Amino acid sequence: MNLHRTQPGHAPPAPRPAAVLAVLAAAQFTVMLATSIVNVALPQIRAGVGLSDSGTTWVVNAYGLAFGALLLAGGRAGDLLGRRRVLITGLAVFAAASLAAGLAASPGVLIAARAVQGLGAAAIAPAALALAMGLFPSGAGRGRALGVWGAVSGAGGAGGVLLGGVLTQAWGWPWIFYSVALGAALVLAAVAALLPRAVNHEAGRFDLLGTATVTLALTCLVWGLTTARGAGWTDVRVVGALGGATALFAAFAVIELRQPNALIPPRLLTTGRVAAGNLLMALLGSVWIALFFFLPLYQQQVLGAGPLVTGLGQLPLAGANILGSALAPRVVRRLGPGATVTVALLTEATGLLWLSRISPTGSYLADVLGPSLLIGLGLSIAFVQLTAFAVEGVPPRDAGLAGGLVNTTRQVGGAIGLAALATLAGTVTAHASTHEPHLEALTAGYRTAFAVSAAVLAGTAVLAWGLTRCLGKQRTGAVTVGSVPAAIHKG
Repeated sequence: MNLHRTQPGHAPPAPRPAAVLAVLAAAQFTVMLATSIVNVALPQIRAGVGLSDSGTTWVVNAYGLAFGALLLAGGRAGDLLGRRRVLITGLAVFAAASLAAGLAASPGVLIAARAVQGLGAAAIAPAALALAMGLFPSGAGRGRALGVWGAVSGAGGAGGVLLGGVLTQAWGWPWIFYSVALGAALVLAAVAALLPRAVNHEAGRFDLLGTATVTLALTCLVWGLTTARGAGWTDVRVVGALGGATALFAAFAVIELRQPNALIPPRLLTTGRVAAGNLLMALLGSVWIALFFFLPLYQQQVLGAGPLVTGLGQLPLAGANILGSALAPRVVRRLGPGATVTVALLTEATGLLWLSRISPTGSYLADVLGPSLLIGLGLSIAFVQLTAFAVEGVPPRDAGLAGGLVNTTRQVGGAIGLAALATLAGTVTAHASTHEPHLEALTAGYRTAFAVSAAVLAGTAVLAWGLTRCLGKQRTGAVTVGSVPAAIHKG
């Protein structure tokens, strides 16, 4: 007997919120997986398609830049066109681009495919977050949902390194992209089967001028920072790109103030702790992606680990991340939101400072394991609470945009941070190589990147404490945010 058979004139039974949340979390996991899955395979990818030093960085940054620059547009598109529709379209684009990346035989094709992957991710992430937040009312249920979101986001980053190592060792680097394509296709099928069709959308027009301006500004900024690694900070191209980015950001601010359908409406940044949450998330993101870039390189290029061993070495970090996400609601109930963010950031900073003591003659157990546990715990708890801040009190019409904004600040912060830290590490390594052996010089660059990352997070912790105190204390025990009712029906 079919218990779910519908009677004439009756709607089919609604899917269980837990099942829908699992599917939406799988979409977020797939997006985060693609951010880090290439890192462990970068040496093999470089040899396979003939990448230069700067080209190797762009394999990571092309995805991160397109993802970050277009997230606001993706979030707004979900609000206007329907989140389910935008999510399905994004997953289809993402899967196709992943397949193209695996088939790429030249640097240009690979980097272009990674950029299109980022375009698909920019549609997926804000739509999935808005739909997930609409499943649960404010309260413990919302806190648990954010814990799941934090767990899959962090686990996607660490799990990407593990899966990348396993696949690269077993079948070669193209399979890291084939696996992502298959995963995206499976999530797409589940979304189409479980999420109800849209019943209404918000009215409004799309801010094409603002979107184009901010996208070009971000492109100029990250390209300038990346190019400086090889050309130097005084190169005319670098100076021109950074100057152009400054002018375009100023133009974007003017456009948004005068645009009735602004990509970032002023009302969004005056709601709850949205502005503070996004600022802090950008700073957290600036070291997040760089961590998963430099750590596998140290393990492979200095410690001599293969892709599989390097990937397995990320398991403790992933486990600590999942544990921290599960503990986040309890920690907030005991310490309060502001203190929780501060302590979590300081915990992660301590782990990165520990990593800044790595040695060219070190080992995984002595140099990597302990810091990984601290970083995983601090990163996950900070991510959960900053996501809560960034969508607090947002009205339903802006739910997708708020999800896009918090993902944008993290991803753009990550792209800028990776470009700046890679340039810094490369400069230190080049200088050290004139009087030290190759492994010593490489390690000096990585140590510098980890030390600067630790300093950034320590400063972010101080800023978080000051901002949360200025904004006032939240209700004790709350990890909740403003209600985004019925968002599940907007997709």
